[in-house]
Amino acid sequence: MNAVAESIIKDIGLAHNGHLKIDWVKEHMPVLNRIRERFEKEQPFAGLKVAISLHLEAKTAYLAKVIQAGGAEVTITGSNPLSTQDDVCAALVEDGIRVYAKYNPAPEEYKSHLLKTLETRPDLIIDDGGDLVTILHSEKRDLLPQVRGGAEETTTGILRLKALENEGKLEFPMVAVNDAFCKYLFDNRYGTGQSVWDGINRTTNLVVAGKTVVVTGYGWCGKGVAMRAKGLGAKVIVTEVDAIKAVEAYMDGFEVMPMSEAAKHGDYFVTVTGNRDVIRKEHFAVMKDGAILSNAGHFDVEVNKVELEALSTAKRVVRKDIEEFQMEDGRKIYLLAEGRLVNLAAGDGHPAEIMDMTFALQAVALEYVNKNYQQIGKKVLNVPYELDESVARYKLEALGIKIDSLTAEQKEYLESWVE
Repeated sequence: MNAVAESIIKDIGLAHNGHLKIDWVKEHMPVLNRIRERFEKEQPFAGLKVAISLHLEAKTAYLAKVIQAGGAEVTITGSNPLSTQDDVCAALVEDGIRVYAKYNPAPEEYKSHLLKTLETRPDLIIDDGGDLVTILHSEKRDLLPQVRGGAEETTTGILRLKALENEGKLEFPMVAVNDAFCKYLFDNRYGTGQSVWDGINRTTNLVVAGKTVVVTGYGWCGKGVAMRAKGLGAKVIVTEVDAIKAVEAYMDGFEVMPMSEAAKHGDYFVTVTGNRDVIRKEHFAVMKDGAILSNAGHFDVEVNKVELEALSTAKRVVRKDIEEFQMEDGRKIYLLAEGRLVNLAAGDGHPAEIMDMTFALQAVALEYVNKNYQQIGKKVLNVPYELDESVARYKLEALGIKIDSLTAEQKEYLESWVE
């Protein structure tokens, strides 16, 4: 494979800066480094092709290099038009990985990158949001027999996978990495919580303390966003459709109310539901002057941009990644990063130490699928607990933390029903 000749990137001349970024995250991803050492010895992907669609920045690039170290021929593309970093793409190409990705491509070009990635005829895939799986099951069904299985990164992708599975149409096994303990407890909560506010703060350069933040959705990502907003000194309102999560938000000390009411109070809005139109026409109509809207869900459908623009009398870009919408009554509403993932489209995504655990899960989940795909069958499966726990143990070792082990008597006690 001639990665330079076959890739579609912005500029190979950007590679030096990309290498620096990848080197930096490598120094802060000890779990993935340990897995890489094993992969280099065992070559679990020798002779196989792996296609990856993830947010294409430095941490993702290092995952691709770890998979490559395991013997795979790797092709990678982005999973969001605004999260791709062109210098990182160039560095990967120099390292022999085929890349089809550019920052902010036109929609048709973005789609072509996904198609080209699949046209390499992969044996295994890593997906983020379900685009590769969806295309394989619709437009590229001729490639399905080649695919042994794969792993899915995020909530949105798992929803799409389970819909396929429920209809009996899923054609290969997929591991729901997002549902692993070492993913949602740390990546979704602490990673999203920190990176969302990093993206908002660096984009707006405005204070958070004393203001009201409306967090839409109180899953693990929403919990992290709300917790960090509270830490920054904000008053936090949570909106939910799930009664149990609403009670949890209330018990965590946050106000809970419908969006129709919360829209009147918010200075900042962060959507993290995975659903569409959670902020829409009737909400824009009652928002404060200067309200700032952002999204941390996978697709740019949570804030209804069509209705926002239809209500506005003027629109302009007032700062990088900030669009201003002038309402008929003079109010101004601001949308960050075109309603795309604010932590990646307007920031660098989750911290390296957090993604170390998530991408370690991706690597071992892919290895597991490759070993067991014939026995697993065509279904969505959770990360086996022993793999989940092994990543946590690697993390503890990297931190220099030791924990207790059960004695033989304790094990016997827990496994017995006799007092």
